[in-house]
Amino acid sequence: MTNLNLQKFFEENVEDDDPIYGAQCRCAVTLKDGLHLPCVILRKTAPTVDLASRRFEEERKGKGIFGKSKKAYRDIVQSFVTSGSTVNNYNIESVSVSPYSLPPEVMKNIEGESMMSWTAWVLEMSDGAVFSYGSTFLFDFFELPDGYNFNDVAKVHNHSYVNQSGEVISIFEDRESYIMKLEANNQSRVFRERPSFTCYFDKTP
Repeated sequence: MTNLNLQKFFEENVEDDDPIYGAQCRCAVTLKDGLHLPCVILRKTAPTVDLASRRFEEERKGKGIFGKSKKAYRDIVQSFVTSGSTVNNYNIESVSVSPYSLPPEVMKNIEGESMMSWTAWVLEMSDGAVFSYGSTFLFDFFELPDGYNFNDVAKVHNHSYVNQSGEVISIFEDRESYIMKLEANNQSRVFRERPSFTCYFDKTP
């Protein structure tokens, strides 16, 4: 698939700018060898290159997140070079909409953290079925309950979960119980974020 076609898909499906990485587009792609990747983010290279350059300079001056550690500069280079999953744009045969991308109109109704480093919410579907969702800081792609898609979402219940009786419960009203269930891993099914890949489709930063 040519970069021109990726650019066209990007322009037709671009979402609001991410505060860190700029404009992006969530999609699914099929590689030239037939491998299907259902969760891919198309991004332009410039914001990431600019971010890396800025972070490298901050660490070099001892003002970054790694502070004055002797390995600070090496650590920040490692975080950009060896972490995350990417796919080369020239290996892509076709691109399509991903069923696992939570629609922006649903995402904007999800409020901030329910507790430290954890956001919990319940999706209520048009037929009344309810499903617990939770995530740390990744909100691009999510698991789907069998027989549903995200177009079925009718309502978002923030800071809530579905207990074993099928009731929607506020975490703030039953925080201790919820934490215990999370730690014991015996709570009703919680749907989580799916692993994803990033594809930088343009060549010029």
